[in-house]
Amino acid sequence: MTNNMTPSTSLAKGSEVDLFIEKLAFGGKALGRVNGFVVFVDYAVPGQKVRVRITRKKSQFAEGKVIQCLEQSLAYEEPFCPHFGLCGGCQWQNLAYAQQLDWKRIHVQECLQHLAGLTPDEIQPPAASSQPRYYRNKMEFTFAPRPWLTAADLAAGKNPLEGVCALGLHARASFSRVFDVQECFLQSPQTPEIVREVRDWCRDSGLPAYDTRNHQGFWRFLVLREGKRTSQTLLHLITTDQGEATVVEALASHLRSRFPAITSMVYSRNSKKAQVASGEASRTLWGEGFIEEELGGLRFRISPQSFFQTNTLAAEALYGEIIRLGEFSGGETVWDLYCGTGTIALSVASRVRRVVGFELVPEAINDAYKNCRLNGLDNCQFLSGDLKDLIQESLRDPQHHPVPDVVITDPPRAGMHPQVVKALRELAPRRIIAVSCNPATLARDLALLQDQYDILTIQPFDLFPHTSHIECVARLEMRHQVASA
Repeated sequence: MTNNMTPSTSLAKGSEVDLFIEKLAFGGKALGRVNGFVVFVDYAVPGQKVRVRITRKKSQFAEGKVIQCLEQSLAYEEPFCPHFGLCGGCQWQNLAYAQQLDWKRIHVQECLQHLAGLTPDEIQPPAASSQPRYYRNKMEFTFAPRPWLTAADLAAGKNPLEGVCALGLHARASFSRVFDVQECFLQSPQTPEIVREVRDWCRDSGLPAYDTRNHQGFWRFLVLREGKRTSQTLLHLITTDQGEATVVEALASHLRSRFPAITSMVYSRNSKKAQVASGEASRTLWGEGFIEEELGGLRFRISPQSFFQTNTLAAEALYGEIIRLGEFSGGETVWDLYCGTGTIALSVASRVRRVVGFELVPEAINDAYKNCRLNGLDNCQFLSGDLKDLIQESLRDPQHHPVPDVVITDPPRAGMHPQVVKALRELAPRRIIAVSCNPATLARDLALLQDQYDILTIQPFDLFPHTSHIECVARLEMRHQVASA
């Protein structure tokens, strides 16, 4: 097969072309070119030559699906999960782990160079996850009226209407297609066992799974949380109100006898249409209704809907880097923006005079105070509300909320709100430790600060092996202090 046609004639939807995979683009897709025209594909590895069927054609690029590998790459590694290619996660599982880290480093460099003008010398090599498998402490599984089957499944004679519910993960790039998980290497070996048991029991119950098309059905979500250091397991089952709670109690009794490692089970109901694994009303069926986890010498209480970093061991290394970059002397006032349940605030509390955490979600603030009491810390204060408003109030009333010496910020993927960045510039702390799960928005935020701050170092952390996601920690110092040092 040749590629000597122009892109407009050779890249019609449904056509097939041969590509040499040059690189992995930011976001995780592989990239090749046809006469200079960019084609993105999933599940390909740099160095491969692949045959691709075009699935989408735009003016500036095309997208395709690999149908055959013509020449293998030295970077290729055989995927260890049978669901690879169907599942929406672990899209880099066929890439050797050392190569994953290299490409994550490149993506961080590209974002920060292009958007913030930072040089590669300021960006350290990514810190690897100590456990590339079984690293997650939380997994969410979705019920569906029927399992999504691939063409190969149908050819093998599998019946798409078999049973009355599916329970598993979403197929790639789909919110409505759920396939039955049989194996998973993300959380622990017991996770797929629990999923299979719950799925079989729910099918036998005769009650249907929730259908997003007509909003009918009973079973909705199964969430598993594990304490990697404490070996505690919390099972959170979420249904609609279209069934009897006695059925759930029977399932709970079955699971309690079948899996002694499950230390607590919580049951919630959710009648809202939004597909979010949370409940409007909850009750504990057995155990404490929460688990505890140890991180950096501290103990944290994790309730069913609390936020907690998903990779416990890598998060511990990340928080250790925050402490190292903070260079705390013991007399500082530290602000922790987007503090969540206070994991970062508590990690630095014993090394500073005072920590003030800011968070939008009131429930997270309640958990933060509980974690303070659990660890005997009394120098933390947490404020709930819109961050940009809270900072402005603090600027107007510095006696009530002393101006910080150091600010730690850990925003969601969208990055800091422009008004928060503006307020941060007015606060002018001598040091900022910026944590980010998105190099692109980190670069945008750093670009807004770099006329006032020197960006001394950026350390990436791999919290999500086999995916394109990367976390970064950056240290910023007020310009005049660097000049006088």
